[in-house]
Amino acid sequence: MKTVWSPFRPRLLETWQHYSAADLGRDIGAGLTVAIVALPLAMAFAIASGLQPQAGLFTAIIAGFLISALGGSRVQIGGPAGAFIVVVYGIVERYGLANLILATAMSGLLLFALGFFRLGGLIRFVPVAVVVGFTNGIAVLIMVSQVRDFLGLAQRMPADFFGMLSILGQQIHTLQWPALALGSCTLGLLIIWNRLTPRLGSSRKRLVAALPGSMVALIAATGISWGLSLPTETIGSRFGGIPTALPSLQWPSFSWESARFLIMPTITLALLGAIESLLCARIADKLSGDRHNPNQELMAQGIANFVTPFFGGMPATGTVARTVTNIQSGARSPVAGMLHALTLLVIVLAAALWLHIFRWPRSLGFWSSSAGTWATGERSLGYDCFPCLTESLYSRFFCLP
Repeated sequence: MKTVWSPFRPRLLETWQHYSAADLGRDIGAGLTVAIVALPLAMAFAIASGLQPQAGLFTAIIAGFLISALGGSRVQIGGPAGAFIVVVYGIVERYGLANLILATAMSGLLLFALGFFRLGGLIRFVPVAVVVGFTNGIAVLIMVSQVRDFLGLAQRMPADFFGMLSILGQQIHTLQWPALALGSCTLGLLIIWNRLTPRLGSSRKRLVAALPGSMVALIAATGISWGLSLPTETIGSRFGGIPTALPSLQWPSFSWESARFLIMPTITLALLGAIESLLCARIADKLSGDRHNPNQELMAQGIANFVTPFFGGMPATGTVARTVTNIQSGARSPVAGMLHALTLLVIVLAAALWLHIFRWPRSLGFWSSSAGTWATGERSLGYDCFPCLTESLYSRFFCLP
């Protein structure tokens, strides 16, 4: 008799049967490359969501490892994503951080149930026009929410779109010119990097491609700021630095009253994570010639989202920019994604004391960096407007030829 549920079988078990030393070498190289790309993006996504930067790092480490180890895709990379920024920011503003933990964990249970009962295939029935409209709406919200840091404004932004515009109009007179100059230079560097890299010769291209634009911009802008002694905020001055160890278990106070008010945020997080993860897996399939298991992927996403928030993390899903980077770097198995998470862990444990010096008014630039990598995946699919749930608008403004 045919069962109605999907057996739990991670893709790692299948790839491990024919794994070789050559595959390990490629996975190590891909994992290190993706970790370098993921480091600034993880912090940027967390800060843009109204959280501490370590929330993004912990999510990239814990959720990134679990999604790769337990997922249904051979090359997909999981972690914090821009699609969650608006939703997470709204939940934190309205319900508080403790209820974000609860909503994320409940969305994990819902994601696991979707995969367990074989509902992952339903993603193909979502109209492309609906997702594209939703994509560009989120992109506009993210862009507007980052104008505050780009201009160096002191006023905290509300969660709603028109409230953001109102605050920007009221506080524009507090614009900080050093912050604007530094942010503009960083954004300009990212635009130039994304446009010029594909046009380099083969030997130079391989060398430059090993240096992610986001990391180059991060180091260059920080060096310029320190060299010129610009009066701009750093991660350390705003957030007090990055912890040098993983957090202990955090168990929030739970009540049915809280859960009842979090039903809609939970459904939003679960559906958003499921859609972006499975769309990302489809892009990965096209680029790698593989075929993912959507139900196993949803179950892995569910486990990651249930575990991560109790250790200081935020919602996680499949990430297009890091997945495309993983494929282009030669990844052969989920081991690459697991190594990317372990590399980030080593960076946090060994170099967290240095991360606090990075200058901050550059967050807008990071979106265009990830968009440039996504644009490669978009063109490889042959779509004019195939959605990645955050970066599409930026790729059209800054990164497409």
